[in-house]
Amino acid sequence: MSFIIRGRVWTYGDNINTDIISPGQYMSLPVEKQAVHAMEAIDPSFSEKVQPGDILVAGHNFGSGSSRETAQMVLKHHRIGAIVAYSFARIFYRNSINVGLPVVEMADTSVISEGDELEINLLEGKIINHTKGTEYKGTKLPEHLIEMVKLGGLEPYLAKKLGIS
Repeated sequence: MSFIIRGRVWTYGDNINTDIISPGQYMSLPVEKQAVHAMEAIDPSFSEKVQPGDILVAGHNFGSGSSRETAQMVLKHHRIGAIVAYSFARIFYRNSINVGLPVVEMADTSVISEGDELEINLLEGKIINHTKGTEYKGTKLPEHLIEMVKLGGLEPYLAKKLGIS
C-alpha cells in the first residue's frame, strides 16, 4: 500500500452510522452482496458510481453505531482509498485500521466539495486539494500503525510478525 492516496471525493454530513454504511438487514449476505447496499439510505446509486480509490469526506462522528466490521468491509470491497472526517467513532477508527482502511481526521471538512480531487499523505497528514489548489492539515497515521496499514490490516500484520504464511 502506498502512503499517498489520490482520489475523487464523495461528501457526507455528520453522524453517518454503520447502519447507513452497511445496512443491518443484509449482514447475513456475503460481503460482495452487502456492498451493493452500501450507503443506499442516503445515496441509492453509491455502489454503482463509486470508483476504486475514491475518498469519503464527512463531518462529525463518522461510523457511529454498531461495532461490527461489515461497514469497513463493504467500503474495502469498493476499494475506497481513505475516509477523511472531522471525527470518527473510536471503534470505527480502530476497526478501519484493523482492516487496512486509512482514516484521517481533519478540523474543517466543509472546505472540501463533492468531486474534488484530493491527495492525502498519510505519513505527513497533508491533504492537497488539486481541484481548488489548496492544502489542509489532517492527522498523521500513528507510527505504530504504519506497518499494519501497509500490510493490509491486523491479520496480515500478525501473520508476518508470527511468521505464519
